[in-house]
Amino acid sequence: MSQQINATELLTRLNQAEQINLIDVREAMEYHTYNIGGRNIPLSKLEQSINELGYNKTDEIIVICKAGLRSKTAQTILQQYGYKDVKNLIGGLLALQKLK
Repeated sequence: MSQQINATELLTRLNQAEQINLIDVREAMEYHTYNIGGRNIPLSKLEQSINELGYNKTDEIIVICKAGLRSKTAQTILQQYGYKDVKNLIGGLLALQKLK
């Protein structure tokens, strides 16, 4: 089952200052150029960092990247490690920026 969140829904939740477990899987340089917060764990380092995440396997985690492709891969990796509620941001940060 593919779990997703769209840019409108995420923006609404961010604007309500909701506490969200956000993982940005872009490379550090991209993250420092533009980000909406969350933890920056590049996709290339995600599997090595999996034991340091500190989330419960049932916590909602939203994975984001520039266009939604790397985060889709990250979602799959997290699910393979037993995380049950991982959502991918459809269209990535590009979709989010279009709304602002």
